[in-house]
Amino acid sequence: MPNSSQRRNIKAVLIRPATHDDLTSIRALEQQAESAAHWSEREYGALFAPDAPARIALVAQDEAGSGVAPIHGFVIARCTLDDWEIENVVVARAQRQLGVGTNLIQHLLSRAREEGATSVLLEVRESNLAARRLYGNVGFSEQGRRKKYYSEPTEDAIVLQIFIAVS
Repeated sequence: MPNSSQRRNIKAVLIRPATHDDLTSIRALEQQAESAAHWSEREYGALFAPDAPARIALVAQDEAGSGVAPIHGFVIARCTLDDWEIENVVVARAQRQLGVGTNLIQHLLSRAREEGATSVLLEVRESNLAARRLYGNVGFSEQGRRKKYYSEPTEDAIVLQIFIAVS
């Protein structure tokens, strides 16, 4: 149970589907995050291509933003019928530990449930303890390990998965 000081730090954010107009902000966030999956401009642009694999991209921004509110984080997942895979999650450094990542993941899980997915999985660097804690807090559990999956530096990936009750 969070203590009162932790509860006061939760940031109210709006989670919405990303649009092509968000790509510049998404790329800027991703480039600032050491542990993010670093995609090329072409890969990000392909998110919105008509022939692209089925994916969902969500962004978090201020609820009460006037004009163009900055994006505080994003999540991208590949969507298949039963199993979804989170491919990238980034939260801006200044917005970490405020519930932004949790909100993004919970919204993604809700969408997966609505679409009939039965599970969501992901890989995370073994050393990325903050991300592993976030995923554990929303219900993911370790399903395996991929030896030397990551490079620069070489590191194992921990495979995490959550099983979803279809509504």
